[in-house]
Amino acid sequence: MQPSLRWLLLGVTLLKLKRYGEAVAPLEAAVGLKGDDINYLSNLAFAYDQVGRALRELVREGQLVKIGSGLYARARPSTLDGKPTPVKGLRSLTEEALRRLGIGTAPTRLEQAYSEGKTTQVPSGRRVAVDRRVRRKIGYNGAVMSFERAEPASR
Repeated sequence: MQPSLRWLLLGVTLLKLKRYGEAVAPLEAAVGLKGDDINYLSNLAFAYDQVGRALRELVREGQLVKIGSGLYARARPSTLDGKPTPVKGLRSLTEEALRRLGIGTAPTRLEQAYSEGKTTQVPSGRRVAVDRRVRRKIGYNGAVMSFERAEPASR
């Protein structure tokens, strides 16, 4: 049996068991091995659609908040207005998302200057230094993170 067919069968079995999130990885592997087959692509599209529906439902219920394209965070009702609010701060959510994408983070130039006592201006925490370009918008409720190029480490 071909490896792509094995991945497809595993993915379809997981779809039939309604384990959509688990079905995505084997279906992606099957498409990667044999990407021009409409059956492989349609099963993968169905799995993505079902995962998307589940995420939208969780956002509607207030259990998740969307903080970027494909990025969601656990939420709880705000003590001020009862609207869903991320459990963690936006800075830590951004650093976690970037780490999962393989992008390194570091303190910004202003954070370094503040910690060294060179300035009394307190950093806002809405800026993250990164080791390569980031084109994503990460934010919530009007507060959006910005990125700066991290200074290379001195030898």
